Amino acid sequence: MGRAMPRSRVTRLRSNEPAPHRFRAVAGKWLVTNDVGSYDYLDAGEFEAWQRGELAEADPTFARLKAKGLVGAGYDEDAAAARLCQRKGFLSTGPYLHIFVVSLRCNQQCIYCHASRASMKSAGRDMTPEVADRCLDLAFRTPSPYLNIEFQGGEPLANWDVVRGIVEQATARNRDARKELSFSLVTNLSLMDEEKLQFILERGIQVCTSIDGPEALHNHNRKWTEGNAHAATVEWMQRLNAGYVARGLDPDLYHVEALLTVTRESLGHARAIVDEYVRLGLKGVFLRPLNPFGFAAKTDDKIGYAAREFMPFYRDALDYIIDLNRQGVEIMERWATIFLAKILTDQDPNYVDIRSPCGAGVGQIAYNYDGQIFTCDEARMVYQMGDPAFRVGQAGEISYDEVIDSSVVRSLLFASTQEALPHCSECAYLPYCGTCPVYNYGTQGNIFGLMPSNQKCIMHMAILDRLFELMRDGGDEVFGIFRRWTTVRDRPYYIIHD
Repeated sequence: MGRAMPRSRVTRLRSNEPAPHRFRAVAGKWLVTNDVGSYDYLDAGEFEAWQRGELAEADPTFARLKAKGLVGAGYDEDAAAARLCQRKGFLSTGPYLHIFVVSLRCNQQCIYCHASRASMKSAGRDMTPEVADRCLDLAFRTPSPYLNIEFQGGEPLANWDVVRGIVEQATARNRDARKELSFSLVTNLSLMDEEKLQFILERGIQVCTSIDGPEALHNHNRKWTEGNAHAATVEWMQRLNAGYVARGLDPDLYHVEALLTVTRESLGHARAIVDEYVRLGLKGVFLRPLNPFGFAAKTDDKIGYAAREFMPFYRDALDYIIDLNRQGVEIMERWATIFLAKILTDQDPNYVDIRSPCGAGVGQIAYNYDGQIFTCDEARMVYQMGDPAFRVGQAGEISYDEVIDSSVVRSLLFASTQEALPHCSECAYLPYCGTCPVYNYGTQGNIFGLMPSNQKCIMHMAILDRLFELMRDGGDEVFGIFRRWTTVRDRPYYIIHD
């Protein structure tokens, strides 16, 4: 990989001289990219001629590079600046995602639990209505016109009265605030009942659960002594989805989402996992690797793996998903989709863990059950492991401005601005990538990641290599599948307006 040309030379470029760019060898070609995400593939001869400024203007390669702003003749600094502003537009709104950890208690014992769960009999591990009100006070201070309140745990349904109270209080406050307010619930669904089901449907609360694959694999990862964890999750997924249909909603848009956590046990079951998602009617699978937090950090020797072990699993699953799409089965891989949105459009999907800078404080804020405030949910997980490095303050004792201006937020933003980081600043994938300083801290002991040995970086680069290889060699059919994955359809029913 490499980078060429300091910014000070841009205005003096000759017409056939390379414009600012980065490059990387991908499957026998040179992939070249610029700051605003335009890209092209060059063979060795084209790359050498381009680097030397010797491409003839009549050469079709020159015309292609000119159209993409990769030679002096086509480089417009003002247009590039406008595109970059659009791609970084997430920085101008303020935190839209507010994570309320309403309980640390959970009725399941997942072998990889990142949240450091507490038992259902534990006392003092639930958010109280008073703490919830103080957290709402701060959440509504965000200048963002969008406000998503996400309930997490533990198992948030273990503190249902507070979940319901937050929804009602936030909805009432929003009559004056007039934000586009939405709610999401991350739950294993096993504590669901009829009253909760109807409230969720009536209030348009987005539901996300966990499906780790077929029944045996799911139950291996997500242990539940009181029943069959997989069967309970599937039953309530189907009940919720039927409720959306009964309200006349498009099931392609309105359905329970599911997340997967890949353990070592998962690695040999890539296609079976995808098949289970298809069987359940899910439209996307997120092949998420383990995070180094909570119980997962203590059991890494039993359930963990390196990037070199994860990537064959990921490639097999991704290639299988593409084959299914060729056969007319609509399912996407969400990690790939995040990257593809950055590659194929100028609209960043604002996935706060993969952007530069990351979402710490300026894209999301996490509120612990006891009202302590963190830059993100991962930061809270580090705290539950006994390290307060990313604690910002206490709800009711700190203002919104003090949160955003805190040294913790500033440090994490600085450490995740890739344009200023060694290795990242030279990488051809900089326009599409992002780093999580809390992950770096958890795995390498420093918020500034040591990228050549950083397992998440290795995974990101391998995934992007594969995507660019598929876009180059897969023809119009694969490119069309990827385009479809990046098409966003709005779900207005989930927005609470009154």
